Amino acid sequence: MHRQKSPPPPSSSSSALPIHRERFLITFALILLLSQHCTESFTTHSHRYSTGASSTSSTANISNNNKSMRLLSKFPLGTINRRLHSSTSSSSSSSRLAAHTHAHHKKTYDVIVIGGGHAGCEASSSSARTGARTALLTQNLSTIGELSCNPSIGGIGKGHLVREIDALDGVMGNVADEAGIHFRMLNRRKGPAVRGPRAQMDRDIYRDVMQSVLSGKYDEDRNGNDGSSSNNGGIYRENLDLIEGSVEDLLLEEGDGIESLTPFLDPTEDLTLLNKLNSNSNTNSNNRDDKTQKNAALSSTAANNQHRQARISGVVIKHTDGTSSELYAKCVVITTGTFLRGVLMLGKDRYSGGRHLRDSEIVEPPSVGLAQTLARFNFPLGRLKTGTPPRLDGTTIDWDACVIQPSENPASPFSHVRQFLAQQPPNVQKNTLIDCYKSTTNAQTHQLVMEYAHLLPEYDGMDGKGNGPRYCPSIYKKVERFPDRTGHNSFLEPEGLNTNIVYPNGMSGPYPPEIQLKIMRTMVGLENVEIIRPGYDVEYDFVNPQSLTHTLETKAISGLFLAGQICGTTGYEEAAAQGIVAGANAGRAAVAANYGNHIGAGSTGAAAPFILGRDEGYIGVLIDDLVTRGTQEPYRMFTSRAEYRISLRADNADLRLTRKGIEYGLVKDEERIAAAEAREMLIDDRVNELSKFKLFVTDWAQRDESGHMGGDAVNRKGREGHKKSAEEVLGMPHVTLSDVESIIHDVQTEERQRALADAEAQLKSSSEEESTEFQVQAPTVMEPSPPSIYDTVEATIKYKSYVTRQHKDMESWRRAQGVRIPPDLVYDHECLPTLSKEELEKLSTIRPATFAEASQISGMTPQSLVFLYHQVMKRNKNRDSQRAAAK
Repeated sequence: MHRQKSPPPPSSSSSALPIHRERFLITFALILLLSQHCTESFTTHSHRYSTGASSTSSTANISNNNKSMRLLSKFPLGTINRRLHSSTSSSSSSSRLAAHTHAHHKKTYDVIVIGGGHAGCEASSSSARTGARTALLTQNLSTIGELSCNPSIGGIGKGHLVREIDALDGVMGNVADEAGIHFRMLNRRKGPAVRGPRAQMDRDIYRDVMQSVLSGKYDEDRNGNDGSSSNNGGIYRENLDLIEGSVEDLLLEEGDGIESLTPFLDPTEDLTLLNKLNSNSNTNSNNRDDKTQKNAALSSTAANNQHRQARISGVVIKHTDGTSSELYAKCVVITTGTFLRGVLMLGKDRYSGGRHLRDSEIVEPPSVGLAQTLARFNFPLGRLKTGTPPRLDGTTIDWDACVIQPSENPASPFSHVRQFLAQQPPNVQKNTLIDCYKSTTNAQTHQLVMEYAHLLPEYDGMDGKGNGPRYCPSIYKKVERFPDRTGHNSFLEPEGLNTNIVYPNGMSGPYPPEIQLKIMRTMVGLENVEIIRPGYDVEYDFVNPQSLTHTLETKAISGLFLAGQICGTTGYEEAAAQGIVAGANAGRAAVAANYGNHIGAGSTGAAAPFILGRDEGYIGVLIDDLVTRGTQEPYRMFTSRAEYRISLRADNADLRLTRKGIEYGLVKDEERIAAAEAREMLIDDRVNELSKFKLFVTDWAQRDESGHMGGDAVNRKGREGHKKSAEEVLGMPHVTLSDVESIIHDVQTEERQRALADAEAQLKSSSEEESTEFQVQAPTVMEPSPPSIYDTVEATIKYKSYVTRQHKDMESWRRAQGVRIPPDLVYDHECLPTLSKEELEKLSTIRPATFAEASQISGMTPQSLVFLYHQVMKRNKNRDSQRAAAK
């Protein structure tokens, strides 16, 4: 078997960056810049899609005082100069990319990533940032970063994932900002913990920018050839190759209990238990039982070693010219999406494929060899399906009959750096935003949906019904599940600035093309619509993620990692979140095996795994749910899945994760590090200022016009001498940070004016000699919190008491794992009104005997389990009271 030669140690640029003078100066400059409170004024402009319509822009007056720093700027279209490797010079699919024969790319890498979707893009880039020499292999270089289905990024729960990916120096957030043409903050009227940023993408811009970033040309495309290298361009140019070719199979060294060449220092099989034991040990360090259990958990790695059947050594590639070759690597990450034995379906027609090329009848072939290899090693495979709706001709839509959904302006960007610098995404700056619109189905639509249901495909899964996403169902599933509904919303989302193609969100259904057209024409505004391309379904293999560890490495094959839809998830954001973790761990393991202590590995060459806990991020919740509970249907992220969601807000993702990303070698961009440090400092300072400023409660009430700061209640006897800090007042319901800061500003302004007046009077009465030595010490006046820290400061203070209570609730719940659930408990909305339909269905079917069993059911949210626990305890208490009364 080919052995990889050890390359020279990675350069200092690929190691974790220490805090040094340059970064301090950047941080200081950022704080100084922020203190100037640069103002931005935008003229709102949206355009409607019509025949041949092109976007126009109005002027934007943007104050920009940050030219001395390498800041994010607009991405110039049409200037992409990509450095992409191709496995053949005759590849027609990559004719617009720089092409090379497969003889020119390396034969040996540290990490190979299979697939150029969202998981693959994050996996390959995160692996490269760890210092690993990485290859991204894909069937078609021109489709790297393609938005295969919905042209949008973010949403409730999903937006949190994107912000966390960005906090770890991932690529999705910045690329989404560059390509965004319509921005909304969902759940804005609710609390900050559940608000989710979402943006509509221009498909072409998103794909082109993603390819530019991964090829290391993003800085040149933005700034010209000025030699600047922010956003990790130099790292990607040095460590990441993009190669075109189909992976036919894996290269493996087989043997029961075979030794891993890329081990990790710590166990990852029982993270939930370890978190629990660590929590208990913090409160009771003398608990011997906990220590014994923890040692048992630590030994689970050794147990896994006994069940290992093989270790990875590379892949077999088939090139477009029909030849095959081998690439060698210590780690391989599979991110094949819907391609694993994929079958496309349109009506009763079935044909092999992973997806259609956009705006084309060409089908990208499925990955069969990989599926067969996984089956040979007894990976638990299942079948899932997903669907994409028909694409509509926007020039045939009656837009006036639909309900307009304008973009927010200014927008809430995904990029933490862009937000900190008060920069808007490029299309907001240029005012080239679009409007989306809302249409609805009706009784006639529903009649046709059910009338032609017999023409839908017969699937392999679920006895022919197909196992699709519960929370992104087809129009047939919606009508079937909710027969009493008179209509379902469909959002009409244009796919770009220079196209008339429209995506009808929520209208997937693989009926024959003529039936799809009939259904669409029953809807408001779509009476004369034309379909450009019919929708279709794809059914594909997935691996039950319980066969993975928390690093996303497979238990059966050492060095093999999985990420994305192959793990049973649905959605771009969930795939990208897995990709960044799998790529980081694959890269760290490979580099540690090569260089030992260079990246903080142990003397054995084992790497410390990059794992996020459930209390650290939604990425941690996602992966822990998958590997501990598994999934039997496409998994989608919701805020309700996180028991610590009050702490895991979209606004504080950088505060939670960027430092950890630096520690584990994932965050390398100096600008990002400086921005995170500066923001953390500003937030701490402002919270400290608010805690120190105090007024009598009567003064707060008198200055507050809304009555939210006490009102008549402060006039009660004994209240007149009581003082409250600004922090305490902000914690009251309906009081905003701007309300508090406005009062502080007025009070401090008055104090300053009095001090200046007193000083002036004192100066007049002093002698000439005294006046020369006179110094005025007027108090400073607090300025309003800038937008970059406003939400975080407000949420930190308002949620302070709730966070404490949340941790107590979860600790109480963990101690109740052994409580038995009554076998005759009725699972319905009357008894358990807060549980979802999905949760009630699964509880009724599985009927867990204990709460420990209930917690292992996929789809059960922590809050629902806590509610169920309280209901059972209440029932038990009532039962005991009745028995006592009967005696």
